[in-house]
Amino acid sequence: MEISREKLIENIKALSEKSVLVVGDLALDEMIYGDTERISREAPVLILRHTYTKYILGGASNAANNASSINSGKVSVIGVIGDDYHGADIKKAFQDAGISCKYIVEAKGRKTITKSRISGSCSHSITQQIVRIDSQSDEPLPTNVEKQILKNLELAVPEHDAIILSDYHIGTLTQKVIDKAIKLANKYKKIIVVDAQKDLDNYKNITSMTPNLPDTQKHVGRRLETRDDFVVAGKYLISDSKAKFVLITCGGDGMMLVSPKESYHIPVFNKSKVFDVTGAGDTVTAVYTLALAAGAEPVYAAIIGNIAASIVIREFGCATTNIDTIIKYIPAKIKID
Repeated sequence: MEISREKLIENIKALSEKSVLVVGDLALDEMIYGDTERISREAPVLILRHTYTKYILGGASNAANNASSINSGKVSVIGVIGDDYHGADIKKAFQDAGISCKYIVEAKGRKTITKSRISGSCSHSITQQIVRIDSQSDEPLPTNVEKQILKNLELAVPEHDAIILSDYHIGTLTQKVIDKAIKLANKYKKIIVVDAQKDLDNYKNITSMTPNLPDTQKHVGRRLETRDDFVVAGKYLISDSKAKFVLITCGGDGMMLVSPKESYHIPVFNKSKVFDVTGAGDTVTAVYTLALAAGAEPVYAAIIGNIAASIVIREFGCATTNIDTIIKYIPAKIKID
């Protein structure tokens, strides 16, 4: 298929015009750094002298952060945080990123989803992660919290051009929340894209979904190797979800966009030594959704998401990009089949 560079640039510039609502498992990555001093006398463990702590938006929050880096002030989130000190930390991180958190629900006694990574270094070594501590509540959402999320969806969906359902399966996206979000999106004719790791058949009548290869293979119950395999799997997902089209992300092998009548393989652009793929899927989903909301054809939206992902994997942790950088990294030649 011939890809117009001018049309691609036009679609990318239009990304900043649209607003996005991200609904899902809001998480905070707490990065704690220190310098190694000595071994403790109490136990055979390192003693670190704390240098600084950095907060990064993770989980569904990362999808919102990626969207906000492109259209700051036009992104909102719906999810649950706890009444703990990390709840205040994640709110501040959202505010610093230009993301509205007025639709967040605070649940008493519930833990804010937090992944704390403690890393250390000395003068003659690189910084290395020593331990990671995960904090989250595994209990189902309290009925009153779920009801508040449903009310907030009624208020928020009409105000936004697109909705992303980002499901890390930590409890926010109950079936009632999923069904309500989709019903409202369709009622108000909004783009709605799903990024879920499993239970893909929980989502019906959506615009698109962006499963990765392992999750797609689990869902269809077979390995995908040939192009025909991907097309069959994509159509299977479309049949299950009633989606208009599906974007299967395949890491170093690119992406496969499948609709009922067409399919396109989109290769990896700007190949380089990968630093960190953490959060790259969130980048694809956020940028792809923005592009669809801005009126880009699905294949152009997928290409834009692909380019954005090729940029963020060059940095460690959950990184973001912006319109000027995406345009800068448009390949000289774009060939898809």
